[in-house]
Amino acid sequence: MANKDKRKKHFENLKHAILDAAKTLFLMEGYKNTSMRKIAAEVGISPTTIYLYYKDKAEIMHALHQEGFKLLTGQFKTLQYVQDPFERLKAMGRCYINFSLENHGFYEIMFVMKEPLEHLNNTPECDGWEEGEAAFQALLSAVGACQEAGYFKDIELHELALLLWSNLHGLCSLKSSGHLDLLTKKINEQADVSKILQESFELYASMIEKI
Repeated sequence: MANKDKRKKHFENLKHAILDAAKTLFLMEGYKNTSMRKIAAEVGISPTTIYLYYKDKAEIMHALHQEGFKLLTGQFKTLQYVQDPFERLKAMGRCYINFSLENHGFYEIMFVMKEPLEHLNNTPECDGWEEGEAAFQALLSAVGACQEAGYFKDIELHELALLLWSNLHGLCSLKSSGHLDLLTKKINEQADVSKILQESFELYASMIEKI
């Protein structure tokens, strides 16, 4: 039994090592320039061994996509006990921003790189987009609770959720690319860019609430 548990732990540890190495290479060299052989070399295993874990790099990319959304959704779930729905929505915005700053690799794979969605669209056995849908459902639930409390009365639920997410994504992408830092420094050398990100989203949500 002990040997079985040890083998299982080794298997899981190696899977995570493969994912970490692939994530680094995908971001540094691009998806097309990353091969299974390169990933195996980064981990320190043979090219033959890596195929015992993943059949190709598309499957690795999909696994990273799943892990990223599971992590984000898990963080959203910790906010479900915030009683005021509008405060909960703003907290979700802060959570999303912090996720993008602290998990740059996952964020790029989840929301910027096109290959994960191409894999989903071209692979019949990938039925739906469970992890991504769970994250968006968390946003829909928060927005719906706001509407039940009297906020955002005249905007359709899904359209509003998309507006809020698009605003957040735009802000995080500007930060990721360095454009937000450059602009902020030109305005104020002492500015806290992370704080500006959060305050911008909260201001945007407040503006929509008054429509």
